[in-house]
Amino acid sequence: MPSKEIKDKYELVVGLEVHVQLLTKSKMYAGDSTEFGNLPNTNISVITLGHPGTLPKVNKRAVEFAMKLGLACKSEITRHNIFARKNYFYPDLPKGYQLTQDKNPVCVGGIVPITLDKTGETREIELTRIHMEEDAGKSMHLAGELDTLVDYNRAGVPLLEIVTEPCIRASEEAYQFISEIRKLVRYLEICDGNMEEGSMRCDANISIRLKGETHLGKKVEVKNMNSLRNVARAIEHEFDRQIDMMEKEETIVSETRTFDATTGLTASMRTKEDLNDYRYFPEPDLSPVVISEEWLESIKVAMPSLPRELHERFVNVYGLPEYDANVLTDSKEIALFFEQLCTETSNYKAASNWMMGPVKSYLNELTLHISDFPISVKQLANLIRLIDEGKVNFSVASQKIYPELLKNPSKSPLEIAQELNLIQESDEDSLKPIIEQILGENEAKVAEYKSGKKGLLGMFMGQVMKRSKGKADPKVATKILTELLED
Repeated sequence: MPSKEIKDKYELVVGLEVHVQLLTKSKMYAGDSTEFGNLPNTNISVITLGHPGTLPKVNKRAVEFAMKLGLACKSEITRHNIFARKNYFYPDLPKGYQLTQDKNPVCVGGIVPITLDKTGETREIELTRIHMEEDAGKSMHLAGELDTLVDYNRAGVPLLEIVTEPCIRASEEAYQFISEIRKLVRYLEICDGNMEEGSMRCDANISIRLKGETHLGKKVEVKNMNSLRNVARAIEHEFDRQIDMMEKEETIVSETRTFDATTGLTASMRTKEDLNDYRYFPEPDLSPVVISEEWLESIKVAMPSLPRELHERFVNVYGLPEYDANVLTDSKEIALFFEQLCTETSNYKAASNWMMGPVKSYLNELTLHISDFPISVKQLANLIRLIDEGKVNFSVASQKIYPELLKNPSKSPLEIAQELNLIQESDEDSLKPIIEQILGENEAKVAEYKSGKKGLLGMFMGQVMKRSKGKADPKVATKILTELLED
């Protein structure tokens, strides 16, 4: 691994290609099912397999999904869309070519804002394009077998390919970009963003150059990365590897490499000395797809709130810290539940604390979706209100009332608090005799407090809570204690 001094001489240059598999029920150019997990070679037809005489047809929903993502990324939407044949041979590409977009992608340009964890700095990652295409099938190499098996179920599944400019300068930027794309496609409900299952995949084009240089170095394309962390690890390893080669005056070869998550290393797959000649030409069997002003406007009107819009609202309107806003907007469903909660309570910080704490803990523990959460927004707001009104404290609410509310969501929090005799005692006339008795039993500690050991107040409060069986209002009890001790 090169030293920090040597690494500081070089600049990392990365461009990403992110493929997202669209959540359509049928394929990009055929009516075959896209359902995941079906038996091999059952989601196929003569169109998917490219039989002579068959004619493809563009999936309208896939085009609308592309428009949604383009609008979210502030891309220019291409109105006259032509599809092209990308010719190459691969065992799991049944037609011998891929239907994609070449010279006129559906989305041109665009930006994706990211925020860096280490510095809090915000910057914009520039997009080159977003285009529509179809996925290939899947080759399976079983251990100990000489033959390769092919499953064509995935062939023809709609994809969007998001291509960035070579403007990424650190592995963390790549990590945050992919994280933001995953969040976007989930908010837009166009892809589940599951990298482990392959519905979202990333290739990284990585090169280095001496700081101050403007021309790009020989790029290496790294494939086979199935998590956000692995993308960052592959970029970090490749940066070090290429610097070592440059320092040893070795030639960096333009090639495709694979990443091994176990070792953290990349390995050569094939060289890419020349640009592949895919012999692109317009697909003769598909008419151009024309996006009208009315169609585009209907998509704009139906656009949901995006994560950054919600984040800004949570910070500026609800007054939440950046950390809370980040956690709450990580999931669209959690963010929307929180917004509903804020229509029932004005204690937004308490609402945030409940969402990030007890609510998320319950969902995570039982692996549940927020739609399965048994407590309604109104009931959770009523529980927050009980605390705000001083009828119970947070500890009692979270440890005693909340578990009962999960079991009996039809009951109100106040009913449960009354049934369990948990309502706080806030009457000074009732609490004062209890506190006077405790101080009378601890004259030596009272003397120590008066001589300067103010930390004993916590010990006295503990006695009060114990004697009152946790029902004393801490604010009222503290006030009485302080008055009597300072007297």
